[in-house]
Amino acid sequence: MDRIDLRSDTVSWPTPDMRRAMAEAPVGDDVYGEDPTVNRLEALAAEKLGKEAGLFVASGTMGNLVAVLAHCGRGDEIILGDRAHTHIYEAGGISALGGVHPRPVSVQPDGTLPLDAIRRAIRPVDVHFPRTRLIALENTQGTVGGIPVPKSYIDAVGEIAREHGLKLHIDGARIFNAATALGCPVAELVAAADSVTFCLSKGLIAPVGSVLVGSRAFIDEARRARKILGGGMRQAGILAAAGLIALEKMTLRLDEDHAHARMLAEGLAEMPAIEIDPGRVMTNMVFFALREEAGMTAPALAERLKAYNIWMMARDDRGFRAVTHYWIRREHIAQVLDAIRKELS
Repeated sequence: MDRIDLRSDTVSWPTPDMRRAMAEAPVGDDVYGEDPTVNRLEALAAEKLGKEAGLFVASGTMGNLVAVLAHCGRGDEIILGDRAHTHIYEAGGISALGGVHPRPVSVQPDGTLPLDAIRRAIRPVDVHFPRTRLIALENTQGTVGGIPVPKSYIDAVGEIAREHGLKLHIDGARIFNAATALGCPVAELVAAADSVTFCLSKGLIAPVGSVLVGSRAFIDEARRARKILGGGMRQAGILAAAGLIALEKMTLRLDEDHAHARMLAEGLAEMPAIEIDPGRVMTNMVFFALREEAGMTAPALAERLKAYNIWMMARDDRGFRAVTHYWIRREHIAQVLDAIRKELS
């Protein structure tokens, strides 16, 4: 890459191997089910996550929306976190396009929703109420620092869902980061879920796309929902080819990104003007804030860092989010720390 870009793992460029694979990919019409590279990607994704089938979609937002449309009808209700990506950052699509009513539950600092709160949110059968159909979790939970949610908790939510005849969906945009951090095979981590969507274009650095996985019957329904949304792509194998490399290779190296994030957090913690808890840095996200004595705002510091060819996201007047990825190396972290130290001195 041509800059040290920590704004997100979505800014990463595809590798030379990905570019070659995209150029050489066998293709066909995916709407007819005839693209061999897409078919390979969907089958591999399903196998890795322990589900029956997969569906290649344009984005994580589309994957989550397709999942909700396949699980719920108009007027049904979904229980999800009040800080979940689907609730905050997906333009209200489940309501606007699906007529699905959100029932938000508070996200705790560890990325979970209180089990008792989930139980209380399930509607009794009553003509006045929307019908609860779905529970949705996010793993990693990005809005609280990329915290990985453990299998024991997902299993407990899955049990609640089964007790009440509900389905469980996981927005697993960074599910492979969670599995890596927890030392848990990804298929085991999501075993209790009826559906999972994960991004190829975040920590796995493919240029485009996400995959939704679940039962074969569910994916058949999801494929119809994707078509309704205009998501039926044709010779999409040129995109899926990069996704195959993402799944086969990039899932194996995420611990490097986590180590670089910890290195950044530990270096920031040594600076008196920075407020950070390095113990909360478990995956590839680093949340930190400027103290009053820093003498500048986060947007001002972000602008100054551009002079060092460093790009970082100011979340508000004081706070930052930095995200490591394939193109951020150990030496880049040292450069970032030196630049911040210099600007705050």
